[in-house]
Amino acid sequence: MSISRDTLRQAFDALLQPERFKDYGPNGLQVEGKNEIGRIVSGVTASQALIDAAIAERADALFVHHGLFWRGQDGRVTGWMKQRLQRLLAHDINLFAYHLPLDAHPELGNNARLGQELGWAADARFGEQDLGCVAGVRYDGAQALARHVERVLGRAATLVQPAVDRPIARVAWCSGGAQGYFEAAIAAGADAFITGEISEPQAHLARETGVAFIAAGHHATERYGAPAVAAHVAAQHGLEHVFIEIDNPA
Repeated sequence: MSISRDTLRQAFDALLQPERFKDYGPNGLQVEGKNEIGRIVSGVTASQALIDAAIAERADALFVHHGLFWRGQDGRVTGWMKQRLQRLLAHDINLFAYHLPLDAHPELGNNARLGQELGWAADARFGEQDLGCVAGVRYDGAQALARHVERVLGRAATLVQPAVDRPIARVAWCSGGAQGYFEAAIAAGADAFITGEISEPQAHLARETGVAFIAAGHHATERYGAPAVAAHVAAQHGLEHVFIEIDNPA
């Protein structure tokens, strides 16, 4: 079974509502390919490795969180950009990319699915555009919480903890590069904050405020939304779907 490119775009847009978000680049169809789509490949980033894997899977459409085009980037089609676009166009593959809308979806988004993987159900939202999640939890301390996150995500995390490793009753999280949300997480009453990356100022804030900070990997925290959304839409329309994991240590 197959559907038109426009029907697929409308399905993604209806689910993710990109018009609600002020974002860092275009959401939706970024590269136009064939009109009829029967097989979707999803992944985190439209890297050359993922594009090549999608070609091998005979994809008609590629659905990702990190697309090719970002605000303020060099607009010339040279080097790595040429290589990626050349492969997509040569194989007539549509590229769909949704950034903040994919983070924010309350059931299928990166933050919702990350919480589900970690065993948490958000009872509040925080931060710019309400992207961050907060939940009630019970951990003996930040080290116990960090060990749980590492077990679930399968990779080492960076933990900056306060001087006293006190029990964790409220946890906040926001996937990817959301270290700038730390102060909003503190204001939301979190005892600990989990995101993908850490910058220099957050270490000081963690020590000074008594709120633990866990950086668990940008890719590792954002690999759940794209396959969830793509699988949902594929099932609705009788399409084939394959998620391809391209490992990334960042």
